[in-house]
Amino acid sequence: MSLVFDLISWLGFTIGGAFLIIGAIGVLRMPDLYTRLHAASLVDTLGAGMMIGAMMVQSGLTLGTVKLALVMVFLALTGPVSSHALAGSALRGGLWPLGCDDRSGLWASRLEQDRP
Repeated sequence: MSLVFDLISWLGFTIGGAFLIIGAIGVLRMPDLYTRLHAASLVDTLGAGMMIGAMMVQSGLTLGTVKLALVMVFLALTGPVSSHALAGSALRGGLWPLGCDDRSGLWASRLEQDRP
């Protein structure tokens, strides 16, 4: 039975590591902040989740598993929220996405609606 748990955790570490490496390559290769955020946030959440899941399989039914589950929930909640906040603040700060010339004024009108 231990061999099965080892294989499952090994698979989780491998897939999670691959996702994290792909995310890092995406951050280095993408042209602007918004596409880098997209690459980092999507892949980072899944990669970290796979790695933590693999650690949970290795630790068994212990208090450490509960702590790892709490870390996974924390990362799943804060990763997308922080990416959204960073993208929103960059847009409000005047950093437009590449290829967006805002001729229609659509983005500006949406920003005006979001302001308190």
